[in-house]
Amino acid sequence: MSAGWIRADWAAPDNVMAGTTLRDVDVDSIGVPGSKCWLNQVHGAVVVTAGPFAAAPDADASLSRSSDYTCVVRTADCLPVLFCAADGTEIAAAHAGWRGLAAGVLENTVAAMQTHAGNLLAWMGPAISQPNYEVGDEVRAVFVGADAGAGSCFEANERGRWQADLYALARRRLAAAGVERVAGGGLCTFADAERFHSYRRDAETGRLISFIALK
Repeated sequence: MSAGWIRADWAAPDNVMAGTTLRDVDVDSIGVPGSKCWLNQVHGAVVVTAGPFAAAPDADASLSRSSDYTCVVRTADCLPVLFCAADGTEIAAAHAGWRGLAAGVLENTVAAMQTHAGNLLAWMGPAISQPNYEVGDEVRAVFVGADAGAGSCFEANERGRWQADLYALARRRLAAAGVERVAGGGLCTFADAERFHSYRRDAETGRLISFIALK
């Protein structure tokens, strides 16, 4: 872990800088290169190419092939997924809560990239873990309706509801899209109040910034 942020633990090429800030750390304070491509995140599946936007676009993922722009997403329990080409020519960042996952934000990000899915790497940053993420029947039904095997990502609890595994759901979606090299998935925002913001835990809270840049 670097000062103020967690470095993505994956086999990305040396020209890729990627990770997630700790709570209350300004991403501008840690030396991330390039202009940040901020998004107006709407829990959807729109992907944009990073650029000099006059206003943040309504989107939940961005990609870049230039060192001029850094792809960033804000989260506080939702799952940030960072992507890079194995040859270091292309990067992307996606915001994937359950609605975005169900809508196909990860698949859309992969499809928008010029790199073949088999040559992409993905890293899953801090998100709420299954023991702390309770959802209702309607959420499980959305995923199982599209992929019967997604039922394995939900565990029934004593309240008649479900504990959802965002990380496992994302892995299934990434695998179906052809992305085989997936890292991360072991950090829980809800359980680690010292390092992470969590909407489920605190309601009124800040946001973590997950970022990826070409140096």
